[in-house]
Amino acid sequence: MKTSPICLPCFVRQSVKLVTSQINDIKAGEVVLREILRYLANTDYSRSPPEIAYQIHNIISKTTCQNDPFKMDRFEQNRVALDLSTSVRKIIIESLDPFMEALKFCIAGNSIDLGVRDTMSSREIEHSILEATDFDINETLGEHLKSEIEKAKSILYLGDNAGEIVFDMLFIEQLPEEKICFVVRGKPVLNDVILQDALQVGLDKYVEVIDNGSGIPGTILEDCSDTFRKRFESADLVIAKGQGNFETLSQIDKNIFFLLKIKCPVIADLTGMKMDEMAIFRNN
Repeated sequence: MKTSPICLPCFVRQSVKLVTSQINDIKAGEVVLREILRYLANTDYSRSPPEIAYQIHNIISKTTCQNDPFKMDRFEQNRVALDLSTSVRKIIIESLDPFMEALKFCIAGNSIDLGVRDTMSSREIEHSILEATDFDINETLGEHLKSEIEKAKSILYLGDNAGEIVFDMLFIEQLPEEKICFVVRGKPVLNDVILQDALQVGLDKYVEVIDNGSGIPGTILEDCSDTFRKRFESADLVIAKGQGNFETLSQIDKNIFFLLKIKCPVIADLTGMKMDEMAIFRNN
């Protein structure tokens, strides 16, 4: 997916937030912001938004020597989500259709995204998750996903954000865990999940966890490790969480189901869905 001009305000907002939080010297911060603006003015917009976001992250990291500015945000989001997990698990188990109920919470977890919002309080996280019971999802595609999961011998599950990973774990509890390999980012970027997050929430006790070798907040196969690419090619089914994975993989010829919450007007226009809708897309 190409970058739209509508993406530019988001890039600038993210940049200002990171620079002001990481660089105390106002003049030094101005220098970095000017470098980012020059980059945005001259970059190739045929590239996907996650690729551009990654380069912005690198510009800031080189200046601050801080490659993981969202470390504490990720830890706290995981903690809040774990606190919610007991009550959410109870709702899932007691529902008429645990698979579909877990799928709804799994998608609702995609709202925990600091690439879209500057901050998320514990109350906001709790509200965004528990409102899942008020949302409808495409049950036809949900049933198709269930059927593909049953048929597949190997499933690659591409994670997205911290906190969200807890609700991925609750969904995975409804799946044949022995088939699943969960994938995290290879390097810290925004609040995207890395191996540290999977270990914090205990996901490694359920399924195999690997990283993709890349720090891009999406999945650009050319930037990923050979190990990940081999797993991607051999997987019968890929479940891809979040907007970044949708933006980078939606044109790849593979059996992929995308699970995400619509948080961006560009994605809403592209898919014909409304903002804040919970979405399931199958790659055509």
